[in-house]
Amino acid sequence: MERDIRSTPLFAEVEQFYRNLHAPGSGRITDTTDLCVSADGRRVSFTGLRFDSLAAAPTSCIATVDPANGAVALEPNCPAGSRLPRWSPDGSTLAFLSDAQSPGDHRLQISRAGRVASAPPVEGVIESMAWSPDGRRLLIGVAGYGADLAGCQGGVTTHARADSGPAWLPTLDSGDAENLWRHVWVLDVEASTLRRVSPARLNVWESCWLGNGQIAAVASDAHDEGAWYTARMVAIDVIEGQVRDLVRVTDQLGVPAANPQGSRLAYIDAVCSDRMIVCGELQLVETGANSVSAPRRLDTRGVEVTHVAWRNVDELIYVGMRGLETVIGEVHVSANRTVELWANSERTGQGFYPSIAPLPDGGVLMWAEGWAVAPELVRIDAAGQRVLCSLASEAASVPGACTSRAQTSVWAGRDGLEIQGVLITPAGEGPWPLVVDVHGGPIWGCRDRWQGRLRGARVLADHGVASLYPNPRGSGGRCRDFADRVRGDMGGEDTHDILCGVDALIERGIADPKRLGVTGISYGGYMSSWLVTQDTRFAAAVPISPVTNWYSQHRTSHIPYFDALFLDGQPSAPNGLFHARSPVMFADRVRTPVLQLTGALDRNTPPTQAIEFHRSLLEHGVTSELAIYPTAGHGIRSFPEVLDATTRYVGWMLRHFDMV
Repeated sequence: MERDIRSTPLFAEVEQFYRNLHAPGSGRITDTTDLCVSADGRRVSFTGLRFDSLAAAPTSCIATVDPANGAVALEPNCPAGSRLPRWSPDGSTLAFLSDAQSPGDHRLQISRAGRVASAPPVEGVIESMAWSPDGRRLLIGVAGYGADLAGCQGGVTTHARADSGPAWLPTLDSGDAENLWRHVWVLDVEASTLRRVSPARLNVWESCWLGNGQIAAVASDAHDEGAWYTARMVAIDVIEGQVRDLVRVTDQLGVPAANPQGSRLAYIDAVCSDRMIVCGELQLVETGANSVSAPRRLDTRGVEVTHVAWRNVDELIYVGMRGLETVIGEVHVSANRTVELWANSERTGQGFYPSIAPLPDGGVLMWAEGWAVAPELVRIDAAGQRVLCSLASEAASVPGACTSRAQTSVWAGRDGLEIQGVLITPAGEGPWPLVVDVHGGPIWGCRDRWQGRLRGARVLADHGVASLYPNPRGSGGRCRDFADRVRGDMGGEDTHDILCGVDALIERGIADPKRLGVTGISYGGYMSSWLVTQDTRFAAAVPISPVTNWYSQHRTSHIPYFDALFLDGQPSAPNGLFHARSPVMFADRVRTPVLQLTGALDRNTPPTQAIEFHRSLLEHGVTSELAIYPTAGHGIRSFPEVLDATTRYVGWMLRHFDMV
């Protein structure tokens, strides 16, 4: 295996694919996050990402869209590197983060009437901001330097400042330190005073205003990433700092959202395997000064909700998944009436799950994309769907440039349960070589994304290889019971759901049974490692950021509570699933050539997991290669590592399919 593959033809092809998507050096925004709409609906802003080159991470900027004509312009008072825009309720003031003073250290800035002022600094990384309903204060979520980050954030830790001492100083871990906690702060904008409102030893994962005097927070009594799985909802008094419980749940909860009066609090109650990836039931509690009602589940017409926001005191807007459909609806709470506004199986929201921003006049905004649709800002209202602007680059928009297509595929598990997935097929007629790409989680879900941009599905299709993105039992969007079927059975019946999908595509003349591959990230990395121990017909496998040994995963990952919960056991118990579902224990069964890709900084699925499987395979004479990226975290999502990882992944499949 060559260490430097940048001079190879395949690397050049992969680089050109991403060059077409992101137009580096053009100044064009090609990706986005943090959609923000002012309460009056006149200001629509977002964090845009643009590449100066593919040899480094993209630069962030803050842009504003004119909702009347879709024109996009950069905010004049926000320098390059700015992100997380938040408009005040009256639209007169913009809060945002900027690292112009110190690269990599984003500080809070307040822009009003053409003047920008710096807010007092906080010791830590600002992760969230929200204006109080009266527009006088900002709620700020801060993670200490060294706090854990979720797997979807890279699975690393927040970085300490550059003045933290010489590089030779040891890294210390006592299991607890003040810098590992997350707290909420409140900024009085006029007085420019900042104070912490959450008490010591209460870790706040998410928060929102509950009226002007209280905060609703998803919180736990420990700071480690695993503590999130047993978090509860609390109310914190902004002045006194008193804490009272609002909601306790049996599983997980997230995305708290209160109406402007603070009289109603909505949140999502779900079975989750990852913080910040929440898809489940929409719940509501009525809140008072000293009381809270029992939770009430709101009717979302079979949709598992992924994001929620209030239009006003009574209208609650939600977005979520119903199978492979992305659905937007609204609940009129007083009338207990639900109206479905939009359902689409060819477009979905950006990010790990879709999110929305309501407009006061009845419309809803969402960044949407699909296999054949570049990210675009869509307005959805009673008149239908209208595209305000598109982030498609010229090179990626050339007619006929992409000849492959995406379609829904449905099959039955071995117990008859309906399983869904997204199938990418090249031009021409099958059967084609097939790569099964398993999503992470396990409670997450594949969706129809812009040319499969995270990894090389489009490049594979250009070489005549089909891809199947299955949503086996345990996936989100199919109801709580469907998601819960993987708990206590990881690597069990979901394994057979995937294999049944492969069998179905072979029977339909779509997949070539002699040229099958499997890959995936995180839980998908685990599953692609596990599958080759259970079935020898795969010609190639590329696990990315995998789990391969549940015993050592429990003792080295920053989320040990996860595997104990989802394997329904403890690693100290003999003869349990920690042994029976660990790929390293069955490496002697593997006949498939395996390439593993992992990040050295990953605390979610540490690189030692890939090392263990690699050495176990070599011990049994199996073809195995391992690439560890020294500056990468979970999933290898940063540039330029993505170029190298995609090239190796595609090349491994083509090589073992005898296509090069």
